[in-house]
Amino acid sequence: MANVFDLCFSRLSISCQATYFILFISLAQPQNIVDFKPSYLTATGPTVTALLLGNVSDISLNLRTVSPSNTTGSIGPPSCVAEVTQWVLTREQVGKTAVRVQLNLDKSLRLCGENESDTNCCPKPLCVLETLQVSVCVGGTPQASLLIQARIFALLLPANAGSENKTVIPNQVYQPLGSCPCDLTFGACDVRCCCDTDCSSEDLKLFVSHCLPGPFGGQVSPASDYQCSVQSLKNSPDWFPFLCVNSPPENNPYLGLFYQGYTITPEPGPSFQSPVSPAPVPVNVYIQGSPILTLNDQYFTIPQKLLGQCVNNAPVAFLKNFQVNCVTLLRSCPTGSPLRTLPTDLRIKVKNGPGGDVLVDVIDEVAFDLSQFISSTNAPSDEGLVCENVTLALDYKLYWEGNDITSITVTQTVGTITFNSSVALTTRYSAVFLNGELMGETNSGNPGYQVGRPVIAGIVDTLDNNTGLVQRVSISLWKPVSDGLCVSAEMKPILFGENSTSGCLLPVSRHNLTQCDLLRETVTSLQNNLMTATHVAKSGNPDPFTTTDWVNISFLTQNSSTTMEDSTNSCYGVPSHQHIHVWSLITGMVGGVPQRDICALQVSYSMSPWTLDCGGGDVSPCVDPTETQLFPITSSVSFTDILVNTGPPKTRFQINFTEYDCNRNDVCWPELAFPITKYYTGEPYSQSLAKGLILVFFFITASILGTPWRQIRQAWK
Repeated sequence: MANVFDLCFSRLSISCQATYFILFISLAQPQNIVDFKPSYLTATGPTVTALLLGNVSDISLNLRTVSPSNTTGSIGPPSCVAEVTQWVLTREQVGKTAVRVQLNLDKSLRLCGENESDTNCCPKPLCVLETLQVSVCVGGTPQASLLIQARIFALLLPANAGSENKTVIPNQVYQPLGSCPCDLTFGACDVRCCCDTDCSSEDLKLFVSHCLPGPFGGQVSPASDYQCSVQSLKNSPDWFPFLCVNSPPENNPYLGLFYQGYTITPEPGPSFQSPVSPAPVPVNVYIQGSPILTLNDQYFTIPQKLLGQCVNNAPVAFLKNFQVNCVTLLRSCPTGSPLRTLPTDLRIKVKNGPGGDVLVDVIDEVAFDLSQFISSTNAPSDEGLVCENVTLALDYKLYWEGNDITSITVTQTVGTITFNSSVALTTRYSAVFLNGELMGETNSGNPGYQVGRPVIAGIVDTLDNNTGLVQRVSISLWKPVSDGLCVSAEMKPILFGENSTSGCLLPVSRHNLTQCDLLRETVTSLQNNLMTATHVAKSGNPDPFTTTDWVNISFLTQNSSTTMEDSTNSCYGVPSHQHIHVWSLITGMVGGVPQRDICALQVSYSMSPWTLDCGGGDVSPCVDPTETQLFPITSSVSFTDILVNTGPPKTRFQINFTEYDCNRNDVCWPELAFPITKYYTGEPYSQSLAKGLILVFFFITASILGTPWRQIRQAWK
């Protein structure tokens, strides 16, 4: 450039001045500078990626295969002439000044098999060994280049393509899994595992001389000690010829130490979505527990409780009675089911079982006393919210005969609710199955009582032509709700084998304590509501017409020997506690399950004094005759098992000495000869006797020919 300037200034020619002006303009223009990051790569896989940075507009990419010079060892300059290679060149614009350049190998890396004519495979384990050059050109002039050294080996793929089906592990009894423990990767060849069936013959050639030894590599070395071919004549024990085993070397104790044969089934993971109910399955005949279906093959539903929560659309099961109470906090008038149900919504057709249908008959009732439905509410005002025709109760009666439903009636109780801001509404839903006019009662066992089932009680019906029919009634305990008062308390049945105590509260004022006789009668009446029965069933499935299946209930008379004078603020002898004591007895076994029967039931009362408490600074109950205090009324039940002694008591020697007790000792010497007795039924008696005699003969022969007898003969000589 300096020579050009000197020549032009010396000659001062017009042509040189023009040349100087053109060079000055070209130097003033910005240069197209681009560069690869990185500029050199080593590829071991079928994909290569690099970034091209700079002014990437109007550029072209060219790919060719290059090789170093034999004399200098250097790579030639980049070229803008593209060649055909086994790689596919792609580009992706990732910014104004950046391009992602990616090369993908257009060839399979599968190792070619023997005598295979397909060219799309690798004839050698080293599949690709070449040098690639990617050139960036602008207007046919190279601007930058990228060198890639590709050294890629063939993939060791299984002979058979893998399947996405569930993995079936063979039964270990017939096909042992431990024959090749080093096969750790499913569908691929494990290096040095010569017993891996996924390895082809070409794969095995790579490590056939370096196979994993021992049982882990599928080889039994050394052979097991119990093999007859292992022991030599000099080192073999005297018992060896009789107890050694002739078996193939593949059957060794290492087999079966890895997995138990079964089929792996994928299990769904946890989900926070609500479960989807299965579609109803049409039934031809109803049996106990079958869901009742409507005419359009949908579940016949009534609100019920599930896991302590009320479910509005719960299917009704055939011959399953229930009664539930659902509490709903209302802040506005309900508009939908089940709190706002029209009679037309209840008149649906239900399948009766044999192929016909029955229409639900609706009976409407209006409730004016809402005390049993409204447990808490704000004081109503003139501006309160008024909700009319609110469904308070749905009581279904389903009449059945055999396996058929003959008719269904529902009593819908509605009422008008007025509240200010909110109200806690308690609605009742029930379903009772009646056979004619008799309710289908469920038993509590067959024949003995089952733990957790209700105790069955009854009263003798003396008005039914003296037939001695026992009508079932319940024996209950207190079940307080909401405020815990006895006036709103419910009752729960006594469950067999479960001790329980419960109670409720009775408000008593100073005026009530001035009438102690009336107070005692009131408490006695409340306690008698829990026990209306006179008989209790012995077993869990009593016959109402058989008096021997029932036991009289004994009531202990109240002890009034120690009487005390009642005062103004106190009453004595109040039966505030009722206790029920049940005695049960094991009468037999059915299928290994003990059967328990009730042999006696006793009801007793505990008296206590009730006195107003005027301490603690609160003297209003003792001054105001209408001010009340809460006094508890309780009930409890306890169960006692009567132990039956079937034999004389054991001596101290029988209790402590357990050497010959087969029930308390792992070794049972009295049953040493059990296989040759008549009580052994595993095989015919003649065969077991013959095998036993042969075994005795072997023991005698072994003792005669063995080392101890040989030493005795040498000492004798």
